[in-house]
Amino acid sequence: MSEEGSSEKTEQPTSRRLEKAREEGQVARSVELNTAILLVAATLFFTFTGSVMFQKLGQLFKSQLQFDRKIMDSAQLLPGYFGQAVFDGYVIIFPVMITLAILSILSSGLLGGFIFSGKMLLPNFGKLNPMNGLARMFGTKALIELAKSILKFAVVGSIVFFTVMHNMEALLSLNRMDLNLALKAAGGMIIDACFWMCLGLVLIALVDVPLQLHQVNKRLKMTKQEVKDEMKDSEGRPEIKAQIRRRQREMANNRMMGKIKDADVVITNPQHFAVALQYDPTTDGAPILVAKGADEIARRIREVAIKENIEIFEAPELARALYFTTKLDQVIPEGLYHAVAQVIAYVFSLNDAYAKAQHYSKPKPKIPDDMLFDENGFRPEDLQGESPSAATA
Repeated sequence: MSEEGSSEKTEQPTSRRLEKAREEGQVARSVELNTAILLVAATLFFTFTGSVMFQKLGQLFKSQLQFDRKIMDSAQLLPGYFGQAVFDGYVIIFPVMITLAILSILSSGLLGGFIFSGKMLLPNFGKLNPMNGLARMFGTKALIELAKSILKFAVVGSIVFFTVMHNMEALLSLNRMDLNLALKAAGGMIIDACFWMCLGLVLIALVDVPLQLHQVNKRLKMTKQEVKDEMKDSEGRPEIKAQIRRRQREMANNRMMGKIKDADVVITNPQHFAVALQYDPTTDGAPILVAKGADEIARRIREVAIKENIEIFEAPELARALYFTTKLDQVIPEGLYHAVAQVIAYVFSLNDAYAKAQHYSKPKPKIPDDMLFDENGFRPEDLQGESPSAATA
C-alpha cells in the first residue's frame, strides 16, 4: 500500500519542475482563446471600418473592368497594370492583416507567456512509435479535443442556421435591391452572424482556458518520492547550499542589527571590530552581547549606534576579547566583568547629572592576559596559531 501511494502523482509541481517544463515548452496553450480573440478583433474591425474598406475594394474592382485603349493595344503593359491593381488591393486590406497578425502573436503568449524552446525543435523518435500514436489518438486528450471540435461545429453551425432562417426574407429580396443597398444589407447580416459566433467562441474559450491549465498542472504533478529526490538534489548542489547559507547569514545579521537599538554601549576596535552590550541594572545578571561583527558588519553596527544615539566606546583590547570569547545573546565571560563594568559605569554616568558633576574620566579597562587577542584572533602565547573564533562562530 505504501509503494502504491508513493507512486501516485498527488503533489503539486515544485518551482524547479515548473521552470524545467517551461524550458521544454510545456506550458498551457488555448487555441480556442486565440481563435476567439482574432474573431472578436476582426468583427470589431469590420463593424467600424468595413464599409470604407469594402467601398474602396468595390471601386478597385470596378476600375479593373474598364480597360484603356492603349493597354488593350500593348500587351506588354498588362503585367504592370494588373500588378498595380494587386498592390492597391493589398494596401486596402493591409490594416486588417497587420492588426490580426499582431493580435495572433500577442494572444499566443497571453496564457503561457512567450518562450522559445530549442528542445521542441529536436526530433522526437518516440512519436514514430505506432503504439504511442494510437495512445494519443484514443487518449483522454484526444477525446477532449474531439469534444471541443464537435462543440465548436455545433455552435458555429447553429448560429449560421438561425441567422439564415432569421434573415430568409431579406436574403431572398437581395436580388431585387440596388447593388450598393444589397451589399450593405448582406454586410449587416454577416456582421450580425459574426457577433453571435464571437459570443459562442468566447464561451468555449472560458471553458477551455481553465481546462488547459488543469491538464498542464495534472501532467506536471509529482509523486512524493519525486519531491523528496528533487529536494535532496537541490540541497546537494553547491550553489543552492551557498545561496541558503548566504540567505541565513543575511537574516541573522538583520535580526542582530534590530537588537542594537536596545544596547547600552558599543565597544569598538575602533575600525575592525565592534560589539554591542546590553545591561539591565535592576537585575543581578551580567551584561549580554547582543551584536558583534568585523569589518563591514562592524561598520554597520557603528552606523546603527550613531543613528540610535548609543554611546560608542573605543577600547581595542576589550572589543577583541569580547568578539572572540562571547557568542551572540550570551553573557560576557567572568574574566571581563571588571573591564566591562568600568565601561558601563562610565556610559551611565554620561546621562547622570550627579555623575557629571563628579567629572568622571574615561576609564582604560585592563584585560586579563589570557583574554588578549590580536586582530586575527590569536593570543600572544598561542604558538600553534589556532584561532578561537572557530569555536565561537
